[in-house]
Amino acid sequence: MKKIKEIIVVEGKSDTLAIKRSVIADTIETNGSEISIDTLNRIKRAHETRGIIVFTDPDFPGKRIRQIVSEFVPGCKHAYLDKADALAKGNKGVGVEHASREAIIAALSHVREELIEPEDELISWDDLMSAGLTGGSDSKHRREIIGKELRLGYMNAKQLHKRLNMFRVTPAEFEQALKALYSNEEDNKA
Repeated sequence: MKKIKEIIVVEGKSDTLAIKRSVIADTIETNGSEISIDTLNRIKRAHETRGIIVFTDPDFPGKRIRQIVSEFVPGCKHAYLDKADALAKGNKGVGVEHASREAIIAALSHVREELIEPEDELISWDDLMSAGLTGGSDSKHRREIIGKELRLGYMNAKQLHKRLNMFRVTPAEFEQALKALYSNEEDNKA
């Protein structure tokens, strides 16, 4: 089993169990979206000593926790799980705890590092518009595919633009994701 150096921030005990059946890692549990200041301080300490990877559920509460931790501890690493990989049997819930070992390992192998002060913009708003990722009737679906390809999770256009630059997605990576998007659209037309 692969050993993870950083401490993984998850929402609860079930997530910790899913992580530990997939990789060798230590975790800090936020106990849901009501993160205490004590928990945030532990996360900050972990970030200073070993680094952290924020790995929350692909839903609104998970996104909120990710944002709270990122604001309190700038410069975190992030792992994203696609919603389809996190669905419980019978579509009764979504979360890291429902993901397969393979999906968890894949998400952790594509960790993105958040820059505290993003440098120059690599991907412009015009790039998003040219790619049809904003302003069109199918933009939402297209962003879902791009988010999955780049392992950034789903987001609206403004959030996509921010994440592309915050995580320093290169123009080459963006072009590769667009090729996958276009290929997906061609397959669906056939």
